[in-house]
Parts: sequence; C-alpha cells; structure tokens
Amino acid sequence: MRVIFLGPPGVGKGTQADFVAEKYGIPKLSTGDLLRESVANGTSLGTEAKGYMNRGELVPDAVVIGLVEEKLGSPDCQKGFLLDGFPRTVTQADQLSTYLTSRGEALDQVVYFSLSKDEIVRRISGRRSCPDCKAVYHLESVPPKREGLCDSCEKALIQRSDDKPETIESRLAVYQEQTAPLIEYYKAQNILGELNGAGSVSTVQDRLVALLGQPRVE
Repeated sequence: MRVIFLGPPGVGKGTQADFVAEKYGIPKLSTGDLLRESVANGTSLGTEAKGYMNRGELVPDAVVIGLVEEKLGSPDCQKGFLLDGFPRTVTQADQLSTYLTSRGEALDQVVYFSLSKDEIVRRISGRRSCPDCKAVYHLESVPPKREGLCDSCEKALIQRSDDKPETIESRLAVYQEQTAPLIEYYKAQNILGELNGAGSVSTVQDRLVALLGQPRVE
C-alpha cells in the first residue's frame, strides 16, 4: 500500500498515520523525520540540509525530494509506505510521480483530511508540551493529571509559538497557497479520498479503515 495523507495542520494526520503504519505494517515517512535522521547519520544530503537549517533557510525542494527518494528506495519501503506531509506542492507531487513511475510503481490512495477552520484552531491552540521530555498534551482531550505540569517529569508545560492562534492563521494561509492545490491535482487522477477529520480518534480511525479497505490492485 502506497498512501499520502493531505490536510492542513491540526486535522490529526500524524495520529492517524501512526495508526495506519502499525495496522498495515508500512513505514510512516515525514520530511521532518527524514531530515532529522539524515542529519544525525551524517549523509551527504543530510549535511547539505543541515547547512540550510543552520542558516534558518528553507531546505530546497531538490534536497527534500532527494531524501524522500532515497528512503523510498530502501528495503523498508518495498511493501509500501505512508507519506505524511509530503508532497507540499504540485512541483513536489510531479517529481514524486516521475520517481514512482521510473520504478514501475504508483500511489494507491491519497487521503484528504477535512476539518473546519474553527475546529483546527481549537485543536492546535489547546496543545501543551513539555520542554524537557517533549510529551504533548491537550487541554481538552488529553489533559495532564496535574494542571500545567508534565505527568512524567513534572516540568511546567508550555505552548509552542506555532500553536498560538495568531500563528495558526499564518500557517493555514501558507497551506492554502502551497498545498491545497494538491487536492485538485490528485482528484484529477481519481485517487483522492476525502475523510471527515471531526470526532474522536477512534471514530476517525474507523472511517479511515473503511476508506483504505480496498487499495488499488496493480
């Protein structure tokens, strides 16, 4: 199974990606994880990416796509993969398609997680994280046992700057400009499935399993 998860920040893609990766036995790949892994391993692409990151610059498409292609060509991905947060642009999608075609492969499904803007803001702005152990909580759905303190290390929880309402608006604007066009891109290929991201984690999981139940047979 070769799957892509699309959707704005805060729709629950990451949580559901972990679930699908475990259920179907395929690796979950995100560009953030790939960047950190390549930097930690000191690969040539990782070293190049680190230079951009250290300068506070965006890592160019060519480097990001190189990292993705490198991973997709590894033994881990022979039975399939789940891409979470990639591609972000139509240009990246075109290059991914070219790469898969060169290997005689194709995507089975692209899942678009839809959710209202108000719900997205509520979800993201309610997040709190531990600065030490990096545990993540939510004021409503996953609150800490003691208000404002991490369950594990008892450090004071913080709200990340990119989880504040004013920053969320900016993140959503960037998504609409760069990534939303992918919805029509994959719809035209007849592989896009829309998933309602509202409701509990288990409810969304049930919808997701139903959507992925019959992947395309090649």
